[in-house]
Amino acid sequence: MKRAHDEKLRLCDALERIADALPGVDRLTCLRTANAVVPLLRSIHQYEETIIFPAYEEAVVGSNANLASTRRLRAEHVEDECFAGEVTEILLAIGHGKTVENPEAVGFMLRGLFENLRRHIAFEREHVLPMIGIVDAA
Repeated sequence: MKRAHDEKLRLCDALERIADALPGVDRLTCLRTANAVVPLLRSIHQYEETIIFPAYEEAVVGSNANLASTRRLRAEHVEDECFAGEVTEILLAIGHGKTVENPEAVGFMLRGLFENLRRHIAFEREHVLPMIGIVDAA
């Protein structure tokens, strides 16, 4: 899980660097990031939903924790993957030479995705992982 979080945080850092560099962003960086974002998220989300969330749900049965948390986290996965698809399209266009006509809007979009991902990770580190005995030091 620590590796999954580290990979997502590296993706967040890459998206943030792109957002900060707009409109003069490196095209190759955009292409690399575009090609990584959706497969990375899908892989990590599948792992969380098949391994981590069931362990968490089992651990919280009979405790004060709320099972609605995993339903919300699963819904966030769907939203993040949809959002990542949109970000991929933008990054591919930039990577293939399309002019960034509205850098503020593109930056806002990139920030929206990486901020959501960072919040998701923080929640998992603070609430989910401790319940299943995983210490994921930030």
